[in-house]
Amino acid sequence: MLTVGSVLLTFGVLWTFLQNHRHPGHTKLLRDLNQMSEADTSSCFATDKDGEIIWKNTVASERLGQGKAETLAQAFRDLFANPSAVLFRLQNRAQATGSAREDLSTRRGQTRLAVHRIATEVFFWRVEDFGERTAGTRGSEGMSLPMLTASKSGTVLFMNEAMRRVLGGRVKTLDRIFTELPPRPGEVNIVSTADGPVPSMIAGIESAAGRQEIYLIPGGTGGGATDEGAVSDGNLPPGSLATEQPDLFDELPVPLLKILPGGHIDTANRLARKMLSIPREGEFAVSDLVEGLGRSVRDWLDEALDGRGLSRSEIIRARLPEQERFLQITLTRRAEKEGHVLIAVLTDATELKTLEAQFVQSQKMQAIGQLAGGVAHDFNNLLTAITGHCDLLMLRHDQGDPDYGDLVQINENANRAACLVGQLLAFSRKQNLQPEVLDLRGAVADLAHLLNRLVGEKVSLVMSHDPELNTIRADKRQLEQVLMNLVVNARDAMPYGGEIRIETNNVTLSEPLSRDRVIVPQGNYVVVRVRDQGTGIPAGKIGKIFEPFYSTKRTGEGTGLGLSMAYGIVKQTGGYIFVDSTPGEGSVFTLYFPMFEASDVPQLQAPVQEDLPSDSDQTRQGEGVVLLVEDEAPVRAFASRALRMRGYTVIEADCAETALETLEDDTLNVDLFLSDVIMPGMDGPSWVRQALRQRPDVKVVFVSGYAEDAFGENDDEIPNSVFLPKPFSLKDLTRTIQKQLH
Repeated sequence: MLTVGSVLLTFGVLWTFLQNHRHPGHTKLLRDLNQMSEADTSSCFATDKDGEIIWKNTVASERLGQGKAETLAQAFRDLFANPSAVLFRLQNRAQATGSAREDLSTRRGQTRLAVHRIATEVFFWRVEDFGERTAGTRGSEGMSLPMLTASKSGTVLFMNEAMRRVLGGRVKTLDRIFTELPPRPGEVNIVSTADGPVPSMIAGIESAAGRQEIYLIPGGTGGGATDEGAVSDGNLPPGSLATEQPDLFDELPVPLLKILPGGHIDTANRLARKMLSIPREGEFAVSDLVEGLGRSVRDWLDEALDGRGLSRSEIIRARLPEQERFLQITLTRRAEKEGHVLIAVLTDATELKTLEAQFVQSQKMQAIGQLAGGVAHDFNNLLTAITGHCDLLMLRHDQGDPDYGDLVQINENANRAACLVGQLLAFSRKQNLQPEVLDLRGAVADLAHLLNRLVGEKVSLVMSHDPELNTIRADKRQLEQVLMNLVVNARDAMPYGGEIRIETNNVTLSEPLSRDRVIVPQGNYVVVRVRDQGTGIPAGKIGKIFEPFYSTKRTGEGTGLGLSMAYGIVKQTGGYIFVDSTPGEGSVFTLYFPMFEASDVPQLQAPVQEDLPSDSDQTRQGEGVVLLVEDEAPVRAFASRALRMRGYTVIEADCAETALETLEDDTLNVDLFLSDVIMPGMDGPSWVRQALRQRPDVKVVFVSGYAEDAFGENDDEIPNSVFLPKPFSLKDLTRTIQKQLH
């Protein structure tokens, strides 16, 4: 078992290398290794990525001999069986995570083998024989701090001599040591010693396979039973903390602070100083080091000194200029001659807060998407009524009429509002797409003229395409909107000019790509990259740029919907979008689209050019009976007037149930059902299916402010039906009706 001193030495060596060898040459690296590891009592090696030994310290040379072993596997072949497999496994883990370790049963007994990646292709190995730490003792036997190692089930696997002296002998299970299980690191626990129960704080370190190293901070172990009241309110009896042994306190493997009344720090051990970047010299208050409680740090500490809130941990933010770190702090009160002090046990909670933030972000985006879809539906109903009645008014006014200009303004602004609603639907991935097989080179080339006009004279637009680019299946109009938004953002990020590059190429992922909380499955993709040389995006904002209404531009320069719309369109197309940015150097937006496979969709046929009614045909009188079912009265009023003006006979119903009652009259002839999809009570597809059982030849037009797929997976079962999205104009409505009936 490693002693605290050895752990500190190993991490000290590793920390020095990480600081001094970000781009090291091997010569300087080996010279520094020699200086810092020659005094280590364990065997140390440095190897390249192929396992070839490029350095070893004196201890390694003496214990493993000065033979001609060129690789670490050859050097260890007499130590344990199949060393190549063990070394390969550990090196792969170190390559991925930076370090790895494993306890092995060797011909010399228990051995711990640890490896750290200290340069791009250089690995530092440390071999520690548990039987050689203190002459004839095992691992932590010579350590003055009582410690033990326990399994996940509570079996004591090892305890050092100091712990055996405290307990009066070897104990096999934790329930024979602690009166309450599981033991609580960082808090006062009752320990069953040879002289009776004694309160003491413990420190714990989780290790492999659920094992735990438990360190007992000794104190008051020779006086028999203790004052139970002193323990129940969180007090530590005098002498129970290792402050009477300063060196021991400093080496404890848990970050600890001793806090005086008033919030000033009296003592901080080595790990606490490192975690909070506290220099050894100088006076500091807790409020100088942490923030984010939502209340005064002083009030929090005063409550703990009064004995309140000691059982509740707080997660707060450390005041570190170079990084963001969150801490979980547990306070314990201790009685001293001068009064009460607080002992703070620190735990790094940065990863926990990061996961929490990711979960909250996911929930927020989902909620915004649902809200956007609902708001878009209501707005589309309103806009349908506005644009529809505006169209009716424009039919009664010619261009020379003084009111005609006002009507045109109303119509244009209603269309702008419809585009804004479309962006909301794009973000929530509920807009209507019309996918087709696309060659991105042609799509981008068609858009080049418009993009060049958008970027202006100070910005140059460069395009680079893979000559063998695969095809994708996407909505060309929506994809063009995505590229336009990305190019416009790139232009705005370069106020003094620069270059925007649009690159396309084929990429094959042999294994899933994991980044930004997303996993891109393996397969063939067409990748589009939009690069700029702009100001870049700060690290604190890059995680929010796809949120709707979030914008780094000044007020009035953008709606904050451009990137969120691009995100929604790409996701709805089945693709992925990522961003990489360095402030001051620019940004790169990368889009992954699945390569089109002919088997992905039914065999595509060449589109048939249909003869749509011309504008002159819109004035032609129609014939037929239309059953109009719409729960929104303004929309129903507009549609009814528009169809009657074209000569259709219109029967109105405000709900599906009323429509079915109307159809009970067998003498009533109906040529077309015009129905909203989402209505109170029975929805549009449901009542239409029921009505078509008795009237199978009736044509159907569905309208909705939601996307076309909002009315379920069975919409294909309805024959002779088409979908008209809201908001629709008078021309859209009459053209669709004529096309269905004639």
